[in-house]
Amino acid sequence: MCALLIGPFPANLLPPLMPIPVMGGSVSAGFPSPAEDWVEDRVDLNRRFVPHPEATFFFRVCGDSMVSPIAERSIPDKATLIVDRSREAKHDDIVVAILNDEFTVKRLYRRGNRLALIAENPAYPPIVLNEEQELSIWGVVTAWIMEPR
Repeated sequence: MCALLIGPFPANLLPPLMPIPVMGGSVSAGFPSPAEDWVEDRVDLNRRFVPHPEATFFFRVCGDSMVSPIAERSIPDKATLIVDRSREAKHDDIVVAILNDEFTVKRLYRRGNRLALIAENPAYPPIVLNEEQELSIWGVVTAWIMEPR
């Protein structure tokens, strides 16, 4: 299993518009319900997830350090991260950082003078930074995409 992120891959500066239909109503995750046969709206995923194309990059996750027992916080192996370099990282943001000349993705812990990178997977200990270590926050993860298979 690899331990590094794969990327960065830049976002297209002039992405073509690609409006995708947004269906009205909701979809049942329990018992089937009749589908509505009308489109409520259209959304362009570039506009939704890439507000700053010149500062947006994609990374492919490699490893399980961000797999969490809490589903909404879990980033699986092979997920694609959308990373915005124009955003300032705050406490509890998921960030792509450069530590020891390698990219890593972790949750940022910043309280007072304490700085740490926290994995979502409890099997990985926090990386508590000291004055001798050099950390560079490369960008803030704004979303991730994963394929169901």
